[in-house]
Amino acid sequence: MNWLTEIARPEIRALRAYEHALWEPGLIRLHANELPWRAHGDTSIAGLNRYPEPHPHALTAALAHFYGVAPTMLLAGRGSDELIDLLIRSYCRAGQDAVIICPPTFAMYAVAARIQGASVLEVPLQRDAGYRVDRQALRARCDASVKLVFLCSPNNPTGNLLDGQAIFELARELEGRALVVVDEAYVEFADAPSLTAGISERPGLLILRTLSKAHGLAGARCGALIGHADVVTLLRKVIQPYAITQLTIEAVFRSLEPAALEQARGHVTMLKAERVRLAAALAASREVLKIWPSEANFLLVEFHDAAAALQRAHGAGLLVRDMRAAAGLARALRISIGSPEQNDRLLASLR
Repeated sequence: MNWLTEIARPEIRALRAYEHALWEPGLIRLHANELPWRAHGDTSIAGLNRYPEPHPHALTAALAHFYGVAPTMLLAGRGSDELIDLLIRSYCRAGQDAVIICPPTFAMYAVAARIQGASVLEVPLQRDAGYRVDRQALRARCDASVKLVFLCSPNNPTGNLLDGQAIFELARELEGRALVVVDEAYVEFADAPSLTAGISERPGLLILRTLSKAHGLAGARCGALIGHADVVTLLRKVIQPYAITQLTIEAVFRSLEPAALEQARGHVTMLKAERVRLAAALAASREVLKIWPSEANFLLVEFHDAAAALQRAHGAGLLVRDMRAAAGLARALRISIGSPEQNDRLLASLR
């Protein structure tokens, strides 16, 4: 056993995974208590009357090839949310262990930790430095109770890309003590590569990826955790069998076809151009205090009167995210980049 699993909950290390029904799709299935007929309107390839593969090996292999890692290093889940929850349930004992988050950031890290009964330690990002990670404060806060450090890059809701070299150094400093989890949900929109290549040198580094954003599969719910094979093996004992639905599996395979990937690249290129255009137009508005630089598919915008801007957008039939409850963002709204027509409509509502 190495430290990557030694720091996990002892109950999880000792857990015997659920033994699912034998998976041999070439045989007639009379062993899983399924209905032998399809439901009305079922147009799926495999048939929704049948359970999907308990742990989808073909899907895992396809995603691993797409992200450039070995299949043993990847675990597919129902979006990043499930994978965040799995990590915390596997590594944090209720009432004893802790996670570190760097607000303002994605709220699910703290929510999942509190559901599990883990403590949440906050090391705020440095606003005056463009929401940079405060490495010195983070190291000082990382005591023996901390098992996971969550970082989001590009960060949600600020949009900035975190320093990759600083993350690698942090993972090195925390080796043997805690895992560093980098959520790269928006990395396709950034002018920098994923940190995945660094896992071979930093086994305590884990990467979260998703097909929800750049690939347009938010409704399908499919994400991937990429990390050391020992961590993936441990988490696979905890994830529910049949977690990925048959419709999601089929949608993911379609999204990885060459034509679909080419379309996704085109959408990302268009969105990045619209991000520049929208930011410039907002900067010219007297209503806007500040637009934070973004490498994601949204802009964090501070207004003189955020409530009024929110109401005007709503009146035009548009929803933007109210961030005023987050620490340090009392005047901020998060605006997702839409189509050119949607962005024009937003700008018109704010004039």
